[in-house]
Amino acid sequence: MTHPPQPATSAPSCPNVSLVTDSPAEPTGLQFHLRRGDVTGHIAQLGASLRGLTVGGVDVVPPYPLGAPTPFGSGTVLVPWPNRIRDGIWTHEGEQLRLAITEPKLNNAIHGLLRYTPYTAAEQTDDAVELTAVVYPQLGYPFQLETAVRYALTDTGVHVTHTVHNVGADAAPVAVGTHPFVTIGDADPDELVLRLPASTHFPVDERLLPSPEEPVEGTALDLHEGRRLADVRLDTAFGGVTRDADGIARHTLTAPDGRRAVLWAGKDLDYVQAFTTENYPGQRRAVAIEPMTAPADAFNSGTGLRYLEPGEVWTLEWGIELTK
Repeated sequence: MTHPPQPATSAPSCPNVSLVTDSPAEPTGLQFHLRRGDVTGHIAQLGASLRGLTVGGVDVVPPYPLGAPTPFGSGTVLVPWPNRIRDGIWTHEGEQLRLAITEPKLNNAIHGLLRYTPYTAAEQTDDAVELTAVVYPQLGYPFQLETAVRYALTDTGVHVTHTVHNVGADAAPVAVGTHPFVTIGDADPDELVLRLPASTHFPVDERLLPSPEEPVEGTALDLHEGRRLADVRLDTAFGGVTRDADGIARHTLTAPDGRRAVLWAGKDLDYVQAFTTENYPGQRRAVAIEPMTAPADAFNSGTGLRYLEPGEVWTLEWGIELTK
């Protein structure tokens, strides 16, 4: 039985961070560089984004240049909802609430309230960093959450732990997602095979808002056996995620030589979004594999939405590893 790799256990030290020196105004804030043996990680302060991961010199999370804003939400933490809320409108206890429209082109509220927040470093060692941020009561979301994300390198990749603490007086609706891109950097991206253990998908309209989920069986969206990245175009949420005997879901990219980049997802990360693009900086073809606790528009559908009671803490774990 294979379990997720365990995070580093180095003793805490004072935060060791520095402003990027080769850009007068780094658009993603402070940069946190981690190392454990031949594994390196690169985390950006803005959105607590995982912006690079290498294992044995091979990119497993594709990097993007310093001095550039985060492309396609790459690596960003999405709280208190991932994806979109239709028109930014939802109803809570009979009251209609209106969130700020953060996707004007499609008139939606997208990717939560911390995407452009500079997180604070609570702790850093050579191979781990914990970043924190607060969701304050605001337009359309009258709740307060303390959040943290810890990136800890392992011998084969990274182990990520999220915590969400409701510090307000009322039960708060929460969903969590994250937006990592995954690759095997020295392989032909066209030949990487994407496998997702998901039995359903959510069709979307022209505004990328979902209809009820449908089976993937018999469709081109059935990725149980895998399809080459060159043969898929995806901006698709999947449900019905199946898990191994140890309770872990494993979404994979496999190179022709058998190496696998595995994004594993722990308890409650029951949905996954796959997004492909040919416009990621420095990549001919790229794919994001996004673990989520709920699909798009969960504040309206209730699908996967969790209400945290006052004082309740929710912990989620996922990670990426390169295996042979």
